[in-house]
Amino acid sequence: MNGIELLGATLLHFLWQGVLIAAVYAAARRCARRPQVRYLLACVALAAMAASPVATWAALRTVSTEAIAMAPSFPILPVASAGAGFRGDLTHFFTAGYQRVPSVWLSWVAAAWMAGVVIFWVRLLGGWIIAEQLRRRQVRPAPRHWQEAFDRLRARLRVSRPVELLVSGLVQAPAVVGLLRPVVLVPLSALAGLPAEQLEALLLHELAHIRRYDYLVNALQSMVEALLFYHPAVWWVSGHMRSEREMCCDDAAVAITGDALGFARALAEVGAAEHAHQSAMASSGGSVVNRVARLLGVQRPAHRSHSLGAVAAAAALVAITGVAVVGQTERPKFEVASVKPTGSQGGGMMRPFPGRLTASAPVRVLMEAAYHVQPFQIEGGPEWVQSDGYAVDAKASGNPEHAQMMVMLQSLLAERFALRFHRESREMPVYALVSARGGLKLSPPRDGSCVEETEMVGPLANPGARMLPPAQGFEPAPRCGGLDVPLEAGGARMHGGKVPMAEFVRMLSQVLGRTVTDQTGFSGVFDVNLKFLPDDRTAGLPSPPPGAISPEIASPSIFSAIQQMGLRLESIKGPVEVLVIDHVERPSAN
Repeated sequence: MNGIELLGATLLHFLWQGVLIAAVYAAARRCARRPQVRYLLACVALAAMAASPVATWAALRTVSTEAIAMAPSFPILPVASAGAGFRGDLTHFFTAGYQRVPSVWLSWVAAAWMAGVVIFWVRLLGGWIIAEQLRRRQVRPAPRHWQEAFDRLRARLRVSRPVELLVSGLVQAPAVVGLLRPVVLVPLSALAGLPAEQLEALLLHELAHIRRYDYLVNALQSMVEALLFYHPAVWWVSGHMRSEREMCCDDAAVAITGDALGFARALAEVGAAEHAHQSAMASSGGSVVNRVARLLGVQRPAHRSHSLGAVAAAAALVAITGVAVVGQTERPKFEVASVKPTGSQGGGMMRPFPGRLTASAPVRVLMEAAYHVQPFQIEGGPEWVQSDGYAVDAKASGNPEHAQMMVMLQSLLAERFALRFHRESREMPVYALVSARGGLKLSPPRDGSCVEETEMVGPLANPGARMLPPAQGFEPAPRCGGLDVPLEAGGARMHGGKVPMAEFVRMLSQVLGRTVTDQTGFSGVFDVNLKFLPDDRTAGLPSPPPGAISPEIASPSIFSAIQQMGLRLESIKGPVEVLVIDHVERPSAN
């Protein structure tokens, strides 16, 4: 899945995420009485809305990257990231829905969003330009006695930043403009028509905005609105932020003057005037009628049309959420699937073709491929899930990607084998792959060291079995980005070309039967030709029969062999995700 499609999936996910955040915020808001607390709750909710798409993008990108990087060469297992213990059912929740949506739809969603963002950003930029023009056009310094009074008010409110008071011929109510060098604009009519006490209260309100850095918060708030413009919950929470912000500044002004009635009269005087642009912080912002009523202690009944609008909006959001959630809960499935016992024991092979998947493997091996885990990450279940082989021949509509085919395999395991399991994170011994003292000695990629190949074919080694005699193991051609581990006369050989460190770590994890974490910091690719002798520490490989390999031709252990690459394995403790089988049945008839 490319970046445009990931963006579309992220935007769709925010439909239900935004509703969930808004619902939590609404419940918390009902318990808050002070405007300062309600404002803080609104800020947290809007911040969560802004962070949610970023976290979703990262989660989807991680899953998509792992799916693209899958080059199972030993030979069926996809890449299992060393820190993947968190993925689990949460990963399926994030990925199953968008895998059912056609890619072209996701692209159109992303394109429509980009067009909307451009429109809103142009609007926002225009507002900032107009706000900056307000501080330069038709302005003059305030009279000296008012500037001195303004400085006294600034000191009383403990505003340490320098602030200039200007008289403006464009604004209709006192307003703050600017972040780094804020100015307070006062209309000439206010200087001439308002009593000094009322004007001072309005100026205290504007100074409270400066002290609280509301201009910066308002700018960030407007950016979130422009990016998430398509979700009504964002505008709902953002509207509360602006209303509560004005009330917080009202309280700050009244706390200094001690005259709520006088401040309410001042608000009523400027409330009918057209206030400054949204990019400026104006005294007449928010609902002036509600603010005046609150200052006077008058309860205003909610308007019926507003209540009906809120109900309608809530119903629409619930409907959107229902559609989005339904799209996440049902896994994609194969159109036709045949499952038959093979009578073979252990081993396994898989051949994914465009729109078709064939396999001959036990249930545990199928689970390894479907859920991107290693053999040691599956526990529980009867003995036959590891020993009895099953032939799978499944067809899918269209030409789904490999990651989607594995999700379909998950559905097949759940339906035909009644597979149920849970995930646990357990503290277990793991290996840390680090640079040796002399530094990395990785072989740079050579031309012709590998071939491009996307089809995965080959038998699986049976963990716990004996090593095959020389020349009887399956040795596929090295594929670029992947690793093969054939058995040969001196033991085993891990080889491949243009191999990323993530694939090398994955293969080490499989060979050692223990999670390996990459702590080398290496981000390039390299060629691998590593000869080693399996022993009791390579749980993922069959051990050679006693005396089968003479000391003259025996390869070193894998721990010694990787030192030739400037690497070292350190045994540590760490969290490992484990799938614990709760229930499984032999497959139902075709």
